Amino acid sequence: MADSTRYVTLPITGMTCANCVATVERNIKKLDGVRSASVNLASERASVEYDSSKLGPGEIVARIQRAGYDVARGEINVLLRYVADSKEASRLEQKLLAKEGIITASVNPASERVRLEYIPTIIEPIEIQELIEKAGFEVIESSGESTDAEREARRKEIGRQRRLLITGLVFTVPLFVLSMARDLGFVPAVIATAAWYDWLMFILATPVQFYVGWQYYVGAYKALRNGAANMDVLIAMGSSAAYFYSLPILLGWLKGHLFFETAAVIITLIKLGKYLEARAKGRTSEAIRKLMNLQAKTANVIRDGHEVEIPVERVQVGDLVIVRPGEKIPVDGVVVEGTTSIDEAMLTGESMPVEKGPQDEVVGATINKMGMIKFKAQRVGKDTALAQIVRLVEEAQGSKAPIQHLADKVAAIFVPAVIGIALLTFAGWMFLAPPTSGDNSAFTRALINMVAVLVVACPCAMGLATPTAVMVGTGKGAEQGILFKTSAALERAGSLTTVVLDKTGTITRGQPSVTDIEVLDSRGNQDSLLTLAASAERGSEHPLGQAIVAAAGVRELRLEEPEDFTAIAGQGIEARVSGRRVLVGTTKLMTENRIPVDGVTGQVETLEHEAKTVVLVAADGRLVGLLGIADSVKENSREAIRELKQLGLEVIMVTGDNRQTAEAVARSVDLTPSLDGNQPAVFAEVLPGDKVSHIKSLQSQGKVLAMVGDGINDAPALAQADVGIAIGTGTDIAMAAAPITLISDNLQGVPRAVTLSRGTLRTIKQNLFWAFIYNILLIPSAALGIMNPMLAAGAMAFSSIFVVTNSLRLRGMRLS
Repeated sequence: MADSTRYVTLPITGMTCANCVATVERNIKKLDGVRSASVNLASERASVEYDSSKLGPGEIVARIQRAGYDVARGEINVLLRYVADSKEASRLEQKLLAKEGIITASVNPASERVRLEYIPTIIEPIEIQELIEKAGFEVIESSGESTDAEREARRKEIGRQRRLLITGLVFTVPLFVLSMARDLGFVPAVIATAAWYDWLMFILATPVQFYVGWQYYVGAYKALRNGAANMDVLIAMGSSAAYFYSLPILLGWLKGHLFFETAAVIITLIKLGKYLEARAKGRTSEAIRKLMNLQAKTANVIRDGHEVEIPVERVQVGDLVIVRPGEKIPVDGVVVEGTTSIDEAMLTGESMPVEKGPQDEVVGATINKMGMIKFKAQRVGKDTALAQIVRLVEEAQGSKAPIQHLADKVAAIFVPAVIGIALLTFAGWMFLAPPTSGDNSAFTRALINMVAVLVVACPCAMGLATPTAVMVGTGKGAEQGILFKTSAALERAGSLTTVVLDKTGTITRGQPSVTDIEVLDSRGNQDSLLTLAASAERGSEHPLGQAIVAAAGVRELRLEEPEDFTAIAGQGIEARVSGRRVLVGTTKLMTENRIPVDGVTGQVETLEHEAKTVVLVAADGRLVGLLGIADSVKENSREAIRELKQLGLEVIMVTGDNRQTAEAVARSVDLTPSLDGNQPAVFAEVLPGDKVSHIKSLQSQGKVLAMVGDGINDAPALAQADVGIAIGTGTDIAMAAAPITLISDNLQGVPRAVTLSRGTLRTIKQNLFWAFIYNILLIPSAALGIMNPMLAAGAMAFSSIFVVTNSLRLRGMRLS
């Protein structure tokens, strides 16, 4: 039976606090077929796993709308050709509406235009165009093809909030001046006591209350309709209490002080805070935008024998793409012609350009530095490495870190508790407090203090504390070539005590190379010896033979074509080079061919002690040199292990190699047993299936460990470890099993990931501390009558901005 599990990410609009997040999550989970749902306040996205046999994205969007929220949409207007009549138009409409992600579609046969709305996280404009063309229509022109429609929708929302804020300021500032001038005696008594003065304040306050603050009434109504209370309820209650209490005083039905300015200042200050918060939140997802902007806009491809420039979305698998020096690689592919060096720093974080030639892979968004190359496109659109990286980062940002559950539990009971405290505050000041000594009545005093409690309570900061830090942390990781697939992995990596490293492909390069060249012929040198051995090995397919040929290639030596080539199983090869009989192989090969090797026994033993394979070279019956070959250690491995130790982590190597080889590699990277001697630095001769057992054994000792590897045989151990870290040059299976992936093969990504994780976790704890302490201190202050409602509104706005700004500091964190 086909798997019907599907995932969808929806950009939510209208959420203001942690209670809104809980409301949206709860409503989505009520749908039959939804398996899990996670809503993120900072990214304003919902990640939903559902059974596609029971429902689709349309039902989920409808449920979100019924809960009082909405989903950001993109709009596109397409000019067509060949829309013959209304029947054709109807056919196209049905075709479009049947596609997931398209919400509305309207085809006008007279103007031959299609206007439609779509959800940008589900479908892209280029897919819509392709759908139209597959239906038999020709697209002439398309407008509104924003590649970031979601961002555009949010930009419009921020613009709307800015207009409301300016409107609020225009009315609130003169209202506040009028009120303060009268209270401080700056206005002559004849004017201050005039009825028109009060009516002027009413006229100024009313637009703020019902135009600028209307969204709080709407939000409060929707929240209460869903059986929950959110921030909008508190603001609506607080500002309305001040405003409506002033009305009977204005009309002369009651005696007392007007509080129109209090209601207006509360709404305007909170609006200012939300606007600044929205701008700051936009910067938390800057890393994603940077990644998306890396993609080339156009590509030069060969079509019908001619080079043409086309939009990158039109590149197809199999196209031959031409890239000149200074241009970006548009899609992923394999070089078929030309050589160059490519700057991959934007994806891997590595600063050094990488040499590329025929058969080498190139990755979209990297920059061609030198020569012109022609490559064959292999992955385009959503399949490119860049698109997958963006998707992984977005999924991580949308997931919920374990520490977030604490804030969620508090937020769930927070608003009802605050309303209860506000009512108790009113009752206490009304009936239990000493009589008032000033102009205010007991009712007025109780009302003011109740309003202050309602306004100062802000679940926004709690809701933003974790997701903003996670968004910035995962984004910074992506910029450094470190992909966190989940928030939990980002959090967990900060608690590690131990790092277990696979040897081959992780600490070492994973392929043999010539490390030592010993010349025994007094008339020769290293180049002549290497030329002789490599020429003889040109026909060999053995890894050691290929390592010798590769070493000659590095030195750009000119090789001869061997004659009479013979491979001797388990011993080496025999060939004729420039008329000379050449043997390359083991000591046994030399002995059996009566070539004395006694003079090099010491050198052979030394190299073997260093875990190197020794290859002897003989010419015309005489030993002329020997080569040491080993799987060499990556140049940055030693430094990476030193950095891990500096972070206080225990480092262990696990390998299937024999103990002598393993310990030789361990010595070369300065891996040592634990100080108490109880924990070895190396687990050698470990069968692939036994790596998991070693991981479990270490975990049973209370260690929180990361497994770092790249091979298929590492996948079970990567999954078993508390945190699996896959080297990006490894197999897809290894990457799929690991919640963290290093895009480059630089092992220094591991200490960087740990450092970033610790910094993010520290920031989350700081945010939660300040979010809680803010409420713990200010709610009692407001209840005790120490805090004015207007100051309370200012403090509320500040708390959210503080949390977001604190998270943004992670962007400047140094990882190495």
